Amino acid sequence: MSDGLSNLCFALGMIFWFWGTWPLLGERTILFKLHGLSVADTLGSMSVVVGLLLRIPREWPLLVLAMISLAIWNTVLGYVLAYCSSSREGSDA
Repeated sequence: MSDGLSNLCFALGMIFWFWGTWPLLGERTILFKLHGLSVADTLGSMSVVVGLLLRIPREWPLLVLAMISLAIWNTVLGYVLAYCSSSREGSDA
């Protein structure tokens, strides 16, 4: 039962990764693309970590730390990329 749920989480993670990557080929703005990619990447990566948690539960402290790190890192990286890609009119920087 646990292996089936673990495989389901792995498959769901792969679906989220592809779902977030595919719209990069579209005609939307870069900020819209980055937002979709970062959300899908975070959900996909967390789904894979949950699958690992189901597969090797004795490593739960490290896997929970990985999930927290993913949530913080992907959120901060999205804000940094959005800030760097926005044009600042009227500044010399």
